[in-house]
Amino acid sequence: METQRTETKPVGPLASFVRFVVCGGGVGVLSSAAVPLLAMLMPWAAANAVITIASTLLCTELHALFTFGTGRRAGLRRHLQSAGSATAAYVVTCTAMFVLHAVQSSPSLVWEQAVYLGASGLAGIGRFLVLRLFVFAGGGRKQDENRKQKEKTTATVRPVQADHVRRGNLLLAR
Repeated sequence: METQRTETKPVGPLASFVRFVVCGGGVGVLSSAAVPLLAMLMPWAAANAVITIASTLLCTELHALFTFGTGRRAGLRRHLQSAGSATAAYVVTCTAMFVLHAVQSSPSLVWEQAVYLGASGLAGIGRFLVLRLFVFAGGGRKQDENRKQKEKTTATVRPVQADHVRRGNLLLAR
């Protein structure tokens, strides 16, 4: 039995951004609950690393299938690129917190949350742009191009009509 792949339409930038926020935010909320639960079985840093890796893998699959509408799973190359962008976002948030603590030796919880969330938001926008423009560039358009190319190569060739005359390399109609 042959499986048939459904053609996907490219997802617009606004729709893909909303999907990015929903997928990333949803997985982020689940991750924030999973880390302390897993930390009961292992050190917190190890639990955070395990959940970060798992959530990045899950998000990359969701972004491939849903956010950017590629119509297929992410694959190793896209997982590595996504992990690179997640690492860059992590560095941005850590740097922001380091700068805050360098400027204010004992910032309030409100300041820490404001700086962290602000840095996370900026890093998230940057990550979205990297994923959309480079990692998942084209969304489902690649499949559409492949389908159109296949249709061109399998199109039937029509015989030359009798009322056409060949002159040199040109085919002229009478």
